[in-house]
Amino acid sequence: MAFIRYNHNHYRPVSFSSVVDKFFNESYFAAENTNNFSPRVDVIETEENFEIQLAIPGVDKEQIKINLDKGKLTISGERKMEEKTEKKHFRSIETRYGTFSRSFHLPENINEEKIEANHADGILTVILPKEEVKASVKQIAIK
Repeated sequence: MAFIRYNHNHYRPVSFSSVVDKFFNESYFAAENTNNFSPRVDVIETEENFEIQLAIPGVDKEQIKINLDKGKLTISGERKMEEKTEKKHFRSIETRYGTFSRSFHLPENINEEKIEANHADGILTVILPKEEVKASVKQIAIK
C-alpha cells in the first residue's frame, strides 16, 4: 500500500488574500525544491504593545537571529533536517527545511530599548512595547 498526500485545499486557497499571499511568497514552479521557507506569522496589537508570533517548530533558539536596523525588524534562522535516516524510509515530507527570513517595518512609537523575545513550544514571540505618544498639538502663545 502506498501513501499518497491529499490536501483538498492545496490548490484552492480559502480567501482572496490567501491567493495574493501565496502568489507573492511562494514559487509555484519550485516550491517543493527550495532551500528556504516562510514561517507563518501572527501580529497582535494591544494598548501596551505589539506582539509578533512566528510558528517555527523544530528550530532551536540558537538558530534564530533577531536584528533591528533603522526601524526594520528582521527575524531569520534555519530549520535543519535530521541527518540520521537509518532505517527510516520517508513516504512523504511536507515539512519545509532550510533558511527563513521575515522582516517588519516598525511604527515610530515602539520603545526599541525594551523589545523582548522568547521561544517556547515552537513559537517565537517578540514583544514590541509602545512608547507613550506625545501630544502633537501644542498651543503657542503670541508675544
